[in-house]
Amino acid sequence: MKVLVVVAHPDDETLGCGGTIAKHTLSGDEVYCLILMEQLTSRGITEEQKDNSIRAAKVLGIKELFFDKFPDQQFDSVPFLNIVKSIEKVKEEVNPNTIYTHYEYDLNLDHRITFQACLTAFRPLPGVSVKEIYSLEVPSSTEWGSKTFTPNVFVDISETFDKKIEALKCYESELRKYPHPRSIEAIRVLAKYRGYQSGLEMAETFQLVRWIK
Repeated sequence: MKVLVVVAHPDDETLGCGGTIAKHTLSGDEVYCLILMEQLTSRGITEEQKDNSIRAAKVLGIKELFFDKFPDQQFDSVPFLNIVKSIEKVKEEVNPNTIYTHYEYDLNLDHRITFQACLTAFRPLPGVSVKEIYSLEVPSSTEWGSKTFTPNVFVDISETFDKKIEALKCYESELRKYPHPRSIEAIRVLAKYRGYQSGLEMAETFQLVRWIK
């Protein structure tokens, strides 16, 4: 199986599905990741964030990282078609079966635009390889959005949660102290909460967007 994770910002991939990525790679699946924004310009962070993403990818077993340079918190300032074409370029190179991307009602505008661009890039046309699309939850964005995230897919990450935390520590500058949603403790609490919702010790959750069976 070939998996492609499409996210707006560095660290979204690890926050949203780091445990699931590690689970895929441990089972022999090829995982690729496209980060649409290379530099956190609005926060004054430059190449350091890209290096952090590369280190986190190695921890999780991601086969290849792709970057673009869309402006942070300003995806609405560039032509929507440019974002779609960026995703389509990676789609043609990877030929993925499964997609993970943002939730359509996240608070973060870049996340919402990324979701819409993915739906456009992965239209279910004849011969298209993509059979599954899932929306992930990113702490401090998904739970603050305009509509409640109601997961219907639960992935057991009991054995890969430590890998997720190890990868998150590569983004040390983005982590906060508890009770902030992006603190290590809060992320552990969320994994346990999603776990007991599904009879698991720890889980990451997703909303199924499309499944062609």
